[in-house]
Amino acid sequence: MRLSAQRPAAVLAIALLAVPALLPLLTALASWATPAGDVWLHQLQFVLPRVATNTVLLLIAVAAATAVLGTALAWLVAGHDFPGRAIFSWALLLPLAVPGYVLAVVYAGALDYAGPLQGWLRASLGEGLRLPSIRSLGGAALVLTLTLYPYVYLLARVAFETAGARMLEAAQSLGLDRREALRRLLLPLARPAVAAGVGLACMETLADFGVVAALNVDTLTTAIYRAWFGMFSVAAALQMAALLALLALAGLWLERRLRGRRGFAAQRASHDVLPRQRLHGVRGFAAAAVAGVVLAFAFVLPMAQLLQWAAKHAATDLDARYWAFVGRSLATASSGALVVVVAALVHGYALRREPRRWVQGLGRFATVGYAIPGTVLAVGLFAPVAALNGWLQDRADALWGGGSPQLFLQGTLLTMFVAYLARFLAVGVGPVDSGLARIHRNLDEASEMLGVRRAARVRRVHLPLLRGSLLAAAVLVFVDLMKELPITLMTRPFGFETLAVRVFEMAAEGEWTRAALPSVLIVAAGVVPVVLLARRITRVA
Repeated sequence: MRLSAQRPAAVLAIALLAVPALLPLLTALASWATPAGDVWLHQLQFVLPRVATNTVLLLIAVAAATAVLGTALAWLVAGHDFPGRAIFSWALLLPLAVPGYVLAVVYAGALDYAGPLQGWLRASLGEGLRLPSIRSLGGAALVLTLTLYPYVYLLARVAFETAGARMLEAAQSLGLDRREALRRLLLPLARPAVAAGVGLACMETLADFGVVAALNVDTLTTAIYRAWFGMFSVAAALQMAALLALLALAGLWLERRLRGRRGFAAQRASHDVLPRQRLHGVRGFAAAAVAGVVLAFAFVLPMAQLLQWAAKHAATDLDARYWAFVGRSLATASSGALVVVVAALVHGYALRREPRRWVQGLGRFATVGYAIPGTVLAVGLFAPVAALNGWLQDRADALWGGGSPQLFLQGTLLTMFVAYLARFLAVGVGPVDSGLARIHRNLDEASEMLGVRRAARVRRVHLPLLRGSLLAAAVLVFVDLMKELPITLMTRPFGFETLAVRVFEMAAEGEWTRAALPSVLIVAAGVVPVVLLARRITRVA
């Protein structure tokens, strides 16, 4: 059969796509075979206990806060009708468009001791009044919660609404009121969705570098960065990266255990709509106030502050150098999105042609990079690329007698794009796989009977049907790459600055207001896709 003849190519494609996720993990784990000497002993004695404790505490705080806030907002919107609900139903997803480090910059600039709020409080109520410092573990947990709660809100809301009226009616027929039905029936049914949302929030918290760096909170990600760029010890950075990778994989395993074997893709008829309880008077105002306060602190007020700061510095900062940052960001995000979407398409077709279980498992492993922090991918890929560069340089010197040109593979965009592929392949695979699942194999057989084969079938039959899925994948990856910081910061060529790097550098220098202009453009790149996603989900629900 022609299909079986193409299987080796499918297996090879899946194996190659798994390498970017597998290589940094193996590199980080292999680093333990050769301890990093005095640098590692210093990290182990003075740095690692503190940063590991901070990382775990931050993870616990964000997991608990996003679970409570996201689930509460999901039930408020899914199960109740109150003033402004139609707007809040999609607007509560807008914080997804705001990178965590941008929100951290706003809060640091606004709530710092020298910031406008504390200055006004001291002038109005006396010099002795001082708010708790935003530059703390609690401040980082607050910022990450406001950024990441939409993951839980989105999945929990879909779970509540897909449960439909039947579950609620069944509970009420047993004598349970809505509160008891929620506690004893709907929440247990939504548990896999909540666990999945919390799992995503936890993975993003482990991967976060920008928020903790902006708020001066030491975690494993900042320790890896300092070991590499401060102490110039790639070995020490790799060993801490191994610890962070193990923590991320343990979190992924725990999330799967919490979800158990239960799914949450319940089917419902179009007329099965979850009945909403109408909230009148004070209760309706309170519900709108709760949703409004969350949206205000997570999106509206930070954006207003960013726009004010951006307008203040636009006249002086918008020069030719600044537009180069914009151009590099757009070019990097567009090129990265193209690479990831093409890889996702290859991944989907390879698994479609090769049904063997071990190949399917390898294909799933190729997408595990989304659960690996960007700092781990950066340092884990830099070391083997540098080793390859050295090997190639030695071979070239031996061939040309020492007069060969110098190679700098690790100083090019190669490492950065491979890390992008490892980190965001899962983002592209999701929409592409869902699109391929809608193309029945009977269509392939019918087109082959009509003489349309192989590449022609993909071009003339599949690609038109996949256009929407490919566009969705490209948009999602583009938005993620516009926001991405640690991989770009740690693997970029010398002098290669993007909007995200510009925000980090301004924040590191305490120039909070000057960081607003690149922040606004990053948020603007993400708002439109998030709004379209939110409106589409609202129509479906």
